This record gives sequence, C-alpha cells and structure tokens, in this order.
Amino acid sequence: MAVLVTPEAGDKIAERYLLEEPIGQGGMGVVWRAWDETLKRRVAVKCARPDDGEAAKRLKKEAQYAARLHHPNIVPVFDFVEEETACWIVMEYVPSRSLAQLVAERGPLTPEDAGSVGCQIAAALARSHAEGVVHGDVTPENVLVTEEGVARLMDFGIARALWSDTTQTHTMTGTVWGKPKYLAPEVAKGGPGDEKADVFSLGASLFAAVEGRSPYGEVEHPMAYLARAMEGHIESAEHAGRLAAPLTALLATEPRRRPNAAEAHKLLTRTVPPPPHVREMLHDGRTRSRALDPLTLRLPRHLRRRRRPLTLAAVALIAVAALTTGLLVLLPGDDNGGRKSATGKNGQGRTDARPSTSTPVSGPGEAGTIGAARTADPCALLDAPSLSRFGDTERDPDYGRFDRCDVLVKSRSGDEVAGVQVNLDNDPADFGDDVPTRRVGNVTVGTMQRDGDDCERVIATADRKQIVLVGERYESPSPDPCRLADAATDHAVGVLDRGAVPRRSAEPAATSLARLDACDLLDAAAFERLPGIDPRDPDPYFGDWGCGWSSPDGDTGAELVFSRDNTLEDDGDPTVVAGRRSYVSPRESGDDDCVVRTPHRSYTNSLGDQTVEHLMVTVHGPQSTGRLCGAAKTLATAATKNITKDLRDLKGPKGRKGK
Repeated sequence: MAVLVTPEAGDKIAERYLLEEPIGQGGMGVVWRAWDETLKRRVAVKCARPDDGEAAKRLKKEAQYAARLHHPNIVPVFDFVEEETACWIVMEYVPSRSLAQLVAERGPLTPEDAGSVGCQIAAALARSHAEGVVHGDVTPENVLVTEEGVARLMDFGIARALWSDTTQTHTMTGTVWGKPKYLAPEVAKGGPGDEKADVFSLGASLFAAVEGRSPYGEVEHPMAYLARAMEGHIESAEHAGRLAAPLTALLATEPRRRPNAAEAHKLLTRTVPPPPHVREMLHDGRTRSRALDPLTLRLPRHLRRRRRPLTLAAVALIAVAALTTGLLVLLPGDDNGGRKSATGKNGQGRTDARPSTSTPVSGPGEAGTIGAARTADPCALLDAPSLSRFGDTERDPDYGRFDRCDVLVKSRSGDEVAGVQVNLDNDPADFGDDVPTRRVGNVTVGTMQRDGDDCERVIATADRKQIVLVGERYESPSPDPCRLADAATDHAVGVLDRGAVPRRSAEPAATSLARLDACDLLDAAAFERLPGIDPRDPDPYFGDWGCGWSSPDGDTGAELVFSRDNTLEDDGDPTVVAGRRSYVSPRESGDDDCVVRTPHRSYTNSLGDQTVEHLMVTVHGPQSTGRLCGAAKTLATAATKNITKDLRDLKGPKGRKGK
C-alpha cells in the first residue's frame, strides 16, 4: 500500500463519512468522530494501516465477522471502506471513555464499578465466542464505559488481524501479538490466542482497573512483562475486595483451570453484579430506537407470544359456544363453501387449505420486493431446518395476523422455549440515527437493540415496504433471541436476493376472513359512540386484513384486525357480541384502551392444530373504561354482521387485492 496521507477534519471517506474531529488514537491509527451523510447519523471511524495487501484482507475478514455480532455490550461495526492508502472501519459512535482513560483520569476503580464492567464485557465475550469470534485484544483501551456505567467492547479481532507494530513483540521463540501487560501466559509463550486467552485478558484488564497496574506488576520494558507472563508470575490483588475471587479464577495460568466467558459472566454476576439502573437499561431496551413506534400497534402484545396447545376442554367449550350462540363453527373438512380438503381414514387429518392451481408458487418481481400483498407468503421467508441448530424446530403458518408466519423452537422434552416470527407490513422502514443498518442486494437490514426477551430485525424492501422478524424467548434455558433473529434474517435476505417474496401456494378458504377487506366492515353509523373519528379516512393495513381509524388529534382511535389463535379463553372476560361468545379485555395495553375479540370460524390447520379465526377490535381514547368497552363491542357487533353479509355475497377474491 501507498504511504498513508494524514487525514484531516473536513475530509470525506468514501464520499459519505465526513471527518469531524479525532477522539482517540491507538496502535491501529486515529479514531475520528464523523458524520454519515447518507444515513444522517454520527459514527466513529478508525483509520487502520495494514502493512500489506494480505493484512488488508485479514482486516476486512475480521471486520465482516465483527459486523455479525449483535449484543448490547458490543460496539457494532457498520461498514468497511478499503482505499488505496488506508482501510477505514466504521462503527457506532459511543459517547464514552475507555476503561484506561477512566483509570488515568480518576484513579483505580472500586471493586463494585470494575465488577460491573467485567460482568458486561464477559457477556459480550460469551456472545462472540458462541458465534465463533475470538476478540484477541481485550484491554482497558478497548473497553468503553458510558456516563451511565454501560460497558461496550470494541475492535473484535481487528487488532489481531492488522498485526500492527505496536501490538507485536519479537522474542527468541517468535513474534507475540498483543499488549504484553494483558497477554495470557500461553499466548506469551507463542501459542495461539483462543477463547480462554480472551478471558485471561479480561481478568488482567479488571486487575488493572482496581489496582492501577498489570497483574504482572510494573516494569519498564515489554520483554519483562512477557518474561513474567511466560513464568506465570501473577501478583496478588490488594484492593480487589469482593472481586478478588473472580479475578483469581480469570487469571489462572493454566487455561484448563480458567472459566470460559459464560462461566466468567455467571461468576462475576453472582459476586459483583452491575447496579440496578445498568441492568434495567440493558434489559428493557431503553436505548432502542423508537423509529418503528407505529408498528407497535400493528403487532399487539397478545400476538407476540408462543402458541398455546388447545386442550380437549377448550375444544368442547368452542363446540358448546357454537350450539348455544349460533356461532358459525366450521369443523375440519367443512368450510361451508364446498371446498372439501383431502381427508384420511374416518375423516381424520383434514386441513383448511389445499394447493391452488390458479395461484403461482412464486410470482415474477424485482429482487428484494414483497409484491402483491395478498399473495405474498411470509412462510416462504422462514426455513425451520436452517434454525435446527437451536433445537427441534417446526414452522407454524396459522397464528396471528395473515401476514405472519412462525418457526417454533422446542426443547428435548417437546416444550416450546423460543420462536421467531416474520411479519409483512405496508409502511416503509424509517431507521433512526442509532439503528445499525447494512445493505444486502436490493434491501436494507436494520438491527434493533434487544428488548428483554424479544429481538427485532427489520428489512426495508425495494418496493418501500418492510419485513419485521422477531426472535422471542419463552422459557429459560433457551436460545438467544437475537441469534435466532439474525439466523432467520440471513435466510430471508437470501430468499429476497433471488427475487420477490414467493407467492402463496393455496388460496384462503371460501369463508376465511382472509378474503375480506377490514376497512369495508365499519361505516359511519358504527362510529357514533366515538366522536371525532372520520370513518371516511381509514388506514388500511397489509393485505387489507386490518384497518385503523383515528381522530385528527390522535387522542381517540379504533382498530379492526383479522387474526388467528388456538383459543380465546385466556384473552379476557366472556361477553356476547352479535349472539356470539366473545371476550373483552379492558386496559390491555394501558389505562385508556379496551379490546374485544369475537371468533369467526374454527378449523384444523396443516399441522393438525385447532385454529380459531377471529376479529379483534381495539378502541382507545380519553373516555372511561366502560364507554371504551361499550364502543368496542358496538364496532365488533357491526363488523360481525357485515362479515356474514359480505361472505354471502362474495363469489371470489375481492377487495383491493395486491395493495
């Protein structure tokens, strides 16, 4: 490579990243705060100086590995720019100080503060090691700490890939890569750095944080540190307090006696856990972008959970409800429209849908697009076998909205412990400044911060719509929801790279709500109990399978969506809507809303599960709970009556198809 020209403020990298000011310097070069003119967000860019073309290739490969790591305690890599004179690594900008800076400015940390940092960094290492990525340079300089006490680890494998002069030391037995003060003994002897070496370096960094010196003591020459490392010369911690025992374990000279990163995290958490406010920030996703807030209404809380097995008692209750209220319940194989599906002996094993000769399995369309809404198949974006490394998997096509599909992950005992769902949405994705994104073919993928047991990934499609994938954890132990979401997203992106979302292979049953337009089911008369709402200005949802109405000020609103569940027994108190046993749930999402669920029909899906199609009406506003629930029941009654009429008049797919 050519000699690096010193960058200056005002320079632009890749015609995109405007350098503002240097914020740090290390063996790899200067770290700059910069402005991303494309996505309008602040980033950190590191100017790396590879010695040759091979080093540049290694650096790019490590940057690619680092970009796949998603964890609240890891600084994500956004981009890699290779120019003639330098390589630039683009990362999230984290207003913070390094652990080394904190010690230099304020003196040694308390055992509690250092332990909090250690817990978080151990969690980051456990995640990276699970992904097969070794950091290779865990030092106080690579640990960032925000003012709130949140710790972030940066430069995964990058310094090791670069092999810069400041991180290598020549010995009689070869060249050692890394900072001698924090090297594991086996690495100092010339052995390869692995996961256990990362754990030792974490222990050495925490030792330095509380003692103000390396665990090898204080000497003047790097070779002296290496000599002590090779000898296993570890000094005693004098100010570690409660952190002393974990440090002893992490700094064990024999790797086999050292805990792995996950065990180190448990050990540190039991002894010196992060303070409550830090745990809360990491758990509740407070730093998560709210750019997708409108989608929250589209994915109600009760739809974001695992399916429940339908008991015989629940089946009996549905049957009783049908007899006592006149509810149209379609038994397996009888869809009231003459469309008998294939049946086994004695009528067993019937399903609700059969392949259609009129709907293509995959339609033409530009790569990375959703295409016509009603025929786009969300299940075509999920592949259960590709997620089998997380456990036994099963694809569930009949739960929640019609634009949704799930893959369930089960334990060896058969319990559902986790899952991943995909949802299609009309609205274009609007990523905030703090949402890491990457471009793949014709789509853009946004990585959301983990929110408790949920982890979201959003794909912005080429036709200005979005696909939302949610990894969910139901029980513990279970797979990490972000790893689930990432794996599912990778598969979905691969499908989109080959073309549009494939088409559904079966038409909906003749009496399915999937054939109707939700916006057509409510008229002006139905909204008399909700003043301020203009029924002539509906907001249709994906496929017209849902619709929203709102007052101009947004204080009052109503929503009607079609959905599916195993049973509605757990979704509120029994009530009667249009002669049908329904369920009302006051204050389901807050003090100012009420939800009413009314069943439409029951069928057995392709997995043999009993499934209930129902409509869900949600009303929110400043009125009393009684008035809100009364208005919700009125809307549900009007919609239910119109459903019967529309299905009677319907002679084929209707409505605004392809919207």
